[in-house]
Amino acid sequence: MTESEVIPARDDGDLDGPRAWCHVMYGLHALSAASGILSSATIIGAFVFGWPSIVAVIINYLTRDKVRGTWLDSHWRWQLRSFWFAALWLLAAGVLMLTLIGIPAAIMVIVGTGLWVLYRVIRGWLALLDRRGMPVPVVVSAA
Repeated sequence: MTESEVIPARDDGDLDGPRAWCHVMYGLHALSAASGILSSATIIGAFVFGWPSIVAVIINYLTRDKVRGTWLDSHWRWQLRSFWFAALWLLAAGVLMLTLIGIPAAIMVIVGTGLWVLYRVIRGWLALLDRRGMPVPVVVSAA
């Protein structure tokens, strides 16, 4: 069973550099999502396949060791989980598109996941601006 735990922020001046990188990553994700809104692409398509989001994921993987164990670690996980779950839902929509009956469901999945991506980027960025951690899943052992 999993629960969510919010990691409180600590006022640590050493995290100013990583916090700035986190702003950059949210900005890149937002740029990808905005390009999906403003172009013929979908939000989720631009988010998963757009260069800004891909660059943000690369930065995330390269810098996550610097924030491990801090409140910013929750933002790193939040962004990675947003990206990979969006990719998973896009794959599911692609499978649904293979059948004529699944096309309406695929369109609903694409629209719903696009709105979910916008929610995740906005919520995460606002929490970062307030210096708050994000809820992260906690695995509770049954032993």
